[in-house]
Amino acid sequence: MKRLLRTLGIVAALLLVASIWYRNELIQLWRTAHLFDEDSIVQNFQHMDELSDTSPIERGGEVLEFERGTYSMPASFTYEQKVLDTEAYLAETMTTGLLILHDDRIVLERYEHGHSAEGTHIAWSVSKSFLSALFGIAVGEGDVRDIMQPVTDYVPELAGSGYDGVPIKHVLQMSSGVGFNEDYGDPDSDVNRMGRAMAMGSSLLEFAATLERVREPGTLQQYVSIDTQVLGTVLVRATGKDLAAYTSEKLWKPLGMESPAYWLVDGTGMGMAFGGLNASLRDFARFGRLFLHQGSWNGRQIVPRDWVVASTTPDAPHLMPGPKPGTDNTMGYGYQWWLPEDWKGEFMALGVYNQMIYVDPNNHLVIAKHSANRNFQRNGFEPTREAVALCRAIADDLAQKGSARAASKR
Repeated sequence: MKRLLRTLGIVAALLLVASIWYRNELIQLWRTAHLFDEDSIVQNFQHMDELSDTSPIERGGEVLEFERGTYSMPASFTYEQKVLDTEAYLAETMTTGLLILHDDRIVLERYEHGHSAEGTHIAWSVSKSFLSALFGIAVGEGDVRDIMQPVTDYVPELAGSGYDGVPIKHVLQMSSGVGFNEDYGDPDSDVNRMGRAMAMGSSLLEFAATLERVREPGTLQQYVSIDTQVLGTVLVRATGKDLAAYTSEKLWKPLGMESPAYWLVDGTGMGMAFGGLNASLRDFARFGRLFLHQGSWNGRQIVPRDWVVASTTPDAPHLMPGPKPGTDNTMGYGYQWWLPEDWKGEFMALGVYNQMIYVDPNNHLVIAKHSANRNFQRNGFEPTREAVALCRAIADDLAQKGSARAASKR
C-alpha cells in the first residue's frame, strides 16, 4: 500500500510539473478544442489574436478610400430551381459582414453580430489566395526562379516526404499527390491533427514532413491545406522575409489597406499561410479589386498580369469546373483560387465557415463576406454553392438596373 501511495504521489508530482511546464500549450489546446463552439465562434473569429500568437502586418500611411453608392439586394434568389430568401440565407450562414463593390464603388456594406468596419476577422482559406498573390510577386521579381522547380529546392527538410521532388506548380494547384484528410468533422483527420499540433506550439513544417505521397503529382486536384503552408515556407525561404513583413511590403502598403491585420503563427514564428490571415472586410474588398483589375492598382502593376490570369484559369483536365474522375468536387481550380462549376469568368477565394471574396470581371463586381457558419459542410458544402447563386443574382440585378438607368437617360 505504501509503495502504491508513493507511486501515486510521484505520478501526481509529474502531472503537476507537466501542467506548469506546458501550461500555455494546454491552454491553447483547450481554446482550440472550443474555438468553434456555438456560443463563442463569432467572438473567436473576430478576436483570434486573443487565442493565438500572431505577427502584425504593417500598413502604410495613406488609405485608399472607396467612393460610395447605394444598392438594395434582391429579396430572393434561385438555387437549383429553389427560391431562397436572401435575408434568411445570410442569417442561416451567420454572415457577420457583407460588402458589395461595383464599378470600384462600395454600394452596400453591412455588419452583424458585433462585427464592424474597423474589426478584423479570420480569413481561413481565403488566406490561400492572398498567399498566391504574394507568390506571384516573388516569381515576377525573380526570387522564385521557376514554378516547375521542386519545392525541396527551397525546403530541403521535406526530402523523403510526400513533397520530395514535387513541382511548385502542382502544389499551387492543390495537385501535390500528398495524402491528406481535410474532414473538419473528423477529430482524427489530418487537418484537425494539424490544428492541434499548432495549438501545442509545434512546427507546421515538421508536420508537413510526416505526410506521404498517395498519387502522382499533377493528376488530381485534392484539397490539401498543408500544401499552402509548404508554399508559404518556399516564399519565406526565397525572399528571406517573414510572411507578415512580405505581406506588408508587397500588398498592405501598396494597396493602401485601411485596418491593422495579422497572421497567426506556429511555435517557430512561421505564419499560418494556409488560413491564418486576419483582416477587415474592406481590405478583403481591396484585394478583390486588385484581381478584378488583373493585378493593377491605380496604374501600378502590383501582381504580374500573367500571374493573375494563370491563377484564375484552369490549365489541365483535372482542374476544370464540372464533374471529374476520382473526385466529387465539381469546382475548378487555379493557383489557390476557385472557379464555380458553371464557370462564367468569375473566380473566388473561399474559406471554411463561409468566408468569401467573389470576383466577377464581366460585371465589374467584387463581393466580400465574413461568416461564422457552423453548418458550412451541409449537404456537401451546399452553402458555398448557394453563395455563388446569390452573387450571380446580385450581378444580374446590378446589370439590369444599370441598363434601366442608361435607357432612362436616352
